[in-house]
Amino acid sequence: MNCFATFELMKIQENYSLKKYNTFGIAAKAKYFASFSSENELTELLESDICKTEKMFILGGGSNILLTQDFNGIVLANTIEGIKVLAEDEHCTTIEVGAGEVWHDFVLWSIDKNLSGIENLALIPGLVGASPMQNIGAYGLEVKDVIIEVHFIEIESREQKIMNNNNCQFGYRDSIFKHQLKDKVVITKVIYKLSKTPLNKTTYGAIEEELKSLKLEASPKNISTAVINIRSRKLPDPKVLGNSGSFFKNPIIATDQFEELKKEFTEIVGYKISETQTKIAAGWLIDNADLKGYRKNDAGVHKNQALVLVNYGNASGKEIINLAKEIQKKIKEKYGISITPEVNIL
Repeated sequence: MNCFATFELMKIQENYSLKKYNTFGIAAKAKYFASFSSENELTELLESDICKTEKMFILGGGSNILLTQDFNGIVLANTIEGIKVLAEDEHCTTIEVGAGEVWHDFVLWSIDKNLSGIENLALIPGLVGASPMQNIGAYGLEVKDVIIEVHFIEIESREQKIMNNNNCQFGYRDSIFKHQLKDKVVITKVIYKLSKTPLNKTTYGAIEEELKSLKLEASPKNISTAVINIRSRKLPDPKVLGNSGSFFKNPIIATDQFEELKKEFTEIVGYKISETQTKIAAGWLIDNADLKGYRKNDAGVHKNQALVLVNYGNASGKEIINLAKEIQKKIKEKYGISITPEVNIL
């Protein structure tokens, strides 16, 4: 197949604006752009001359990227949809979900089916394919606890592969897909196992308080409602104010270091995750450093949630990354703690 035939067949477009494909609303462009809605379409694209010769980036919902420049290659947008029940018993239901499904839509689907396991992860932006990559988590739950398998296609061989949970090397906002397999595979489907018995995890964050204020008992549906309310109050809508949700990871430090910091910063927020390690709320660190609401031109720290960096209109990706570096420097100087971005910087 020659290059021009590939252009026509797969509708590869040139000099394509990515502004509506990233939630920061950065006005960057891709040299080439195409989307795929099936594994067969993806395979055809990967076999094209352009994909074999150009640098490639696989785009999901664009909610976890910061574009600092135009992309001199081809961007492939994953639009593989579909939610299918594979098996169920009296305790659990196993579900196959296309990587291009909107994550929050899948959460709502699970609640409608009276299933439990991802209700605390409501309103997290992005697509299903990002869930194993990032090991998304919130309010005491991580998606690794409900993932059974991840299906993907190897870019070089174009072969379909399946990886079980144990081999995904899940960590805090981390997985093998961000390291050894980064830029080497395209996630196409994720298999989840959700419980028919409510987990009712309400102790993390303000879920219990929100349920009380709503006069609701704990249930998957009510917990998701509480989470949606909390996130809506704290986090800006990307359609209104460009952002990628939490920009920084919550740092994990030695518990001994945390106890020392508490002597000086008595209200510091931390959660013990093991006998020797404590996870620190990065939002508290930034807020306590008087950076909440801080702004440089159109790049800023959100006024209600210090963990969120925002584009007030015309900020460039470089302006936002420079702001992030300034915040990192101040946090290191004030607390002796390094914070790292959660977003993928291109």
